Amino acid sequence: MTKIAIFGVGLIGGSLALCFKGKPELTVVGYSNRQSSVEKYMKRGVVDYATTSLREAAEGADFIFLCVPVGKLEEYVTELGRLDLKPGCIVTDVGSTKASVAQCGRRLEQNGVSFIGGHPMAGSERSGVEAASTNLFENAFYVLTPEETTPPEALERLKNLLVHTRAHLVSVDANSHDEIVGAISHLPHIIAVALVNQVRGYNENNGLYELLAAGGFRDITRIAASDPIVWRDILINNREVLLKLLKDWNSEVEKFAVMLEALNGDEIEEAFQTAGEFRSKLPERRKGMIHSLYDCYVDVPDHPGIIGNIASELGSARINLSNINIIESREDVPGVLRLSFRTQEDLDQAMELLGKTGYTVRQ
Repeated sequence: MTKIAIFGVGLIGGSLALCFKGKPELTVVGYSNRQSSVEKYMKRGVVDYATTSLREAAEGADFIFLCVPVGKLEEYVTELGRLDLKPGCIVTDVGSTKASVAQCGRRLEQNGVSFIGGHPMAGSERSGVEAASTNLFENAFYVLTPEETTPPEALERLKNLLVHTRAHLVSVDANSHDEIVGAISHLPHIIAVALVNQVRGYNENNGLYELLAAGGFRDITRIAASDPIVWRDILINNREVLLKLLKDWNSEVEKFAVMLEALNGDEIEEAFQTAGEFRSKLPERRKGMIHSLYDCYVDVPDHPGIIGNIASELGSARINLSNINIIESREDVPGVLRLSFRTQEDLDQAMELLGKTGYTVRQ
């Protein structure tokens, strides 16, 4: 039997556990320092067994997944370094910064133990083991950051295990990973937070900012509501990359200031044109660093029971609706429903069904 220990059985760790659990050659062990969490893991059937003993979980393990916040990785690596890990054991993590983690992980590389950084680029609007799913990583990129000294057979063993996630495996060096992810995820989070806080400041003197900043503004800044502690650790760990990216961002913003001061409509138009062309090349249905919104909008008349009818139609077709929001509903004015789903498949089925039923549906 191959023993897999998962430290931190939340959304990511729990989803990994579900991908591995049930395979006859694999045993999945969950670890938490809280007994209540251990009981929850077992009650939900996410792992084969769980324990509050770090030693019991780690010793004898063939693979150890550290699914803990980036800020706690050094603490766990230190604890693992005190144990007699199984020769050939592979330790990996799931954090979104890799260079600092790799430096920390090198301390484990003795007696045949290998540390290989990992980053599954998948997430959910929900968190915790309750949100874990076997489908979380399907069609997503799972980045591995082996070192030059990583034994090829160790990397191959980890890849063979991760096949169970149905993710697309990509290998890249840790520094390149941090530069790319910094640009496509960490920087956008900073921009979203800064923009929301800017508007919040304006709103202190004029409450119309909050009233009118619904719809699109809320959608494009939704990542500003991400976990503050998690993002504190991520940004600090990727500090050097982000300082450079912020300088580049300030330069891009300054270009717009120059265009506006010069009333240069042609350059403004060109900026939107080139951005639109690049954005149109981005894959629409590939899971990325920032999880997708599976939303559609339905025009509905202000009739009693209309919302219930739509929900019943979806329920009868066994389409899982995760959220419903009434954007506007007044007498003599068509209301707009925003329907949210957890998967692209559910969204596609819902749009097809409601369209056939006579509703006007759009994304």
